[in-house]
Amino acid sequence: MVETASQAAKPCVLVTGGAGYIGSHAVLALKDAGWPVAVIDNLSTGFRFAVPDDVPLYEGDIEDGDLLARIVAEQGVGAIMHFAGSIVVPESVSDPLKYYHNNTVKSRALIAAAVKGHVPHFIFSSTAATYGMPEVSPVTEETPRIPINPYGWSKLMTEQMLADTANAHPINYCALRYFNVAGADPRARSGQSTAGATHLIKVAVEAALGKRDFVSVYGTDYDTPDGTGVRDYIHVSDLAAAHLLALEALIAQPQRSLTMNCGYGRGFSVMEVLDAVDRVTNMTIERRIEPRRAGDAGSLVSDPARIRATLPWQSQYADLDTIIGHALAWERKLSEIRGDG
Repeated sequence: MVETASQAAKPCVLVTGGAGYIGSHAVLALKDAGWPVAVIDNLSTGFRFAVPDDVPLYEGDIEDGDLLARIVAEQGVGAIMHFAGSIVVPESVSDPLKYYHNNTVKSRALIAAAVKGHVPHFIFSSTAATYGMPEVSPVTEETPRIPINPYGWSKLMTEQMLADTANAHPINYCALRYFNVAGADPRARSGQSTAGATHLIKVAVEAALGKRDFVSVYGTDYDTPDGTGVRDYIHVSDLAAAHLLALEALIAQPQRSLTMNCGYGRGFSVMEVLDAVDRVTNMTIERRIEPRRAGDAGSLVSDPARIRATLPWQSQYADLDTIIGHALAWERKLSEIRGDG
C-alpha cells in the first residue's frame, strides 16, 4: 500500500494493554484512521486474538525498561496510549499493593521510558473512581478528587506523576477519566472478553445468553428514581474515538496537557439497564436483590462539557439499546471463538 502524505506524517502509537478490552478498541480506531500502531501486553488479562495480525505485538511488561527502549527504537514510537493495569475495585481493597504496583509503579516506569526515549505525547486511561463518592452529580473535572479505594488512588497518583513530569520534561499528556465503559466494536472485531467480568452490561448479556443464572442487584435503597445505582455508560468505540482526537490535540499544541471526563452526561439505573437488556433480547433476566456493596455511590454521572468544548468529539453510539446490542453480538461471537456456543 502506498502511504499518503498524511499517513507518513503520523508517528507510531504504542498501545499498552492493547490486547485488553478498551486498548484493543483503541488499536482498531488507530488502524482505521491510518495510524501506525504497536502493542505491548503481558497477556495476563488480555487476549492475543484481540490484536490484529498486522499489528506488532510485544508480549512483555511495561516495567521492562529495556524492552520499552527497543520498541520505541524499532517502531519509531511518537506517542503512548496507556491502558495496561488492574481494574477490579473490590480486589484493590483486598490486595492494595498489587494495584499500587501494577497501576502506579509500572506507570512510573512507562513514563520514565517515554522521557528517556523522547516520546513527546502520552494518553492515560484514568477513571471516574478518582472522584470517590462525589456529593454532586453530574461530576465536572473540578469536582474534588477523593478516591475511596486503592484503585482510584493508584490512578490519581499516576495523573499526578504525569503532571509533574510534563512540567519538567518536553512531554505533554491527556488523562481521560472514564465513567462506565460498555458495548463492543460495531463490526464485532473486539469486545469485553474477560471471564468473570463485573461490568453490569457484560454480566447482563451473559445472563441473557444462559452463561449466568441471574444478575445481582446490589442495593435498592439509593436516593435515585428507582432506588438502584445510576451510572453513565459510554460506548467503548466512542471512547476510543476520544483517544484519537486527544492525541491529535496533543500533537497540535505540544505545550498543552489535558484532563477530561469521558461520558455522555446521562445516567441509567441498574434496573433501567436490565430492562433494556430484556427489551433488546425479548426475554426476562432473573434479578436477585443483594445488600449494597461498600463504597458504591448512588449516582455517578459525568459532565462532558469540557471534552465537547475541547475536542471535535461527537458520540456515535450514545443509545443504551445500541450499546447492549453490540455487547450481545460480541458475546455471541466470543462463544464461537472459545467453542462454548
